[in-house]
Amino acid sequence: MLSAWVVTKQYRVIMNILIIGAGHVGATLAENLAHEQNNITIIDTREDILHELQDRLDIRTIAGHGGHPEIQRQAGIEDMDMIIAVTDTDEDNMIACQVAYSLFQTPTKIARIHSRNYLDFPALFTNKAIPIDFLISPERLVTHNVRRLIEHPGALQVLDFADSAVQLVAVKPHYSGHVVGKSLAALYQDMQGVNTRVAAIYRNNESVPLTESTLIESNDEIFFIAPESDIQDVLNKMQRVNSPYRRVMIAGGGNIGFCLALALEQDFQVKIIDHNRERANFIAQRLDATTVLWGDSSDRQLLVEEGIDHMDVFCAVTNDDEANIMSCLQAKRLGVRHTVALITRTAYVELIEGEGIDIDAVISPQQATIGSILTHIRRGDVVNVHSLRRGAAEAIEAVAHGDRKTSKVVGRAVGELKLPSGATIVAIVREGQVLTVHPETMIASKDHIVMFLAEKRRIREVERLFQVDVSYFE
Repeated sequence: MLSAWVVTKQYRVIMNILIIGAGHVGATLAENLAHEQNNITIIDTREDILHELQDRLDIRTIAGHGGHPEIQRQAGIEDMDMIIAVTDTDEDNMIACQVAYSLFQTPTKIARIHSRNYLDFPALFTNKAIPIDFLISPERLVTHNVRRLIEHPGALQVLDFADSAVQLVAVKPHYSGHVVGKSLAALYQDMQGVNTRVAAIYRNNESVPLTESTLIESNDEIFFIAPESDIQDVLNKMQRVNSPYRRVMIAGGGNIGFCLALALEQDFQVKIIDHNRERANFIAQRLDATTVLWGDSSDRQLLVEEGIDHMDVFCAVTNDDEANIMSCLQAKRLGVRHTVALITRTAYVELIEGEGIDIDAVISPQQATIGSILTHIRRGDVVNVHSLRRGAAEAIEAVAHGDRKTSKVVGRAVGELKLPSGATIVAIVREGQVLTVHPETMIASKDHIVMFLAEKRRIREVERLFQVDVSYFE
């Protein structure tokens, strides 16, 4: 059954959204949503940060504690469609949602929750207990993203759509690979029998127009779409043939490092390093098959003694960006095959990607969190959103509903659709089957449409495309 949100979104051009917390996630989210013509109010205790945001963005700010009823009232909570609580404290986020629902009946509540002590008990989060509609866990999002990279050697990013029926994968072709210098037409000819399509190519941070004659260059960032079974075939064409990863070393035993080791230890040989002795003992007692080490992950001697040159993947996931960068560079020099760094500062991400620093993949918990939140905000029946290229682009999954009379997409061929500039339909999933997309491919009701948006500012046009006429609900 189509959710009531679709009906609401059909007619609500502007949404009123209250954000609690003006940290990196809250501020970036406010910027994204304000640019999409929503009414945004943000609450934080730090007045200096609020002044900076108000000078830069067309938003309203309130100084105070986001969980206090009077502060929420000042923010206009009675007229809010949604509250998004993304402070650094789980309890503050839960209280903010509790107050918004209990006193003001705010329809939709989203909260960022870090601690597994809460996440492991989903029965807590109901309107009769702690009223949160959607939980966002950065640790689980990062763990999932890193695991997908480890499962697919050579990938820079692997994103799931349509219940994992199809994936969007980012890769940089190796200069000695099979595809450098070839056109897209030649690439598809070489990959007959492989269900894949190039969704986008970025060169020098600019989107490259895709035609059959577009040539692939060695430093391109290529996004391709493929079902799980075909991903490695495409990656092996793009790069040198990659053998599976088996041995993983994790730097940092905090929430993310611990969750990652827990998720990997049954399928991979895992070692984890933490500088805090008490924390190392704590996680050692809770991990079954992981070797836990107490020490400095940038200590050259320690890495050599622990066989870094025989490791397939080195993941630096401490809460210190500089330490993650330096330990990855150290590990790479000592012979590890693949490095992954957790980076929170956008400037560092741009530096690594722009200057060619020898780190293979960068994971941003903020971008993962923002993409997850946007899934619950997008209009139309948009069920999945991934923020790409530091928020400049998006990949979305929308479900088509209705018929030719009530829908702008159902009963029409892909070539008929009036897509905005930079938007490309890269996959259609019908009843779990991935269809090859051609201009003649007809869209049916309940199809899951995966789209790549090179320019995120076009999202409103895409949302309108997937909204249905009111007669559909009669």
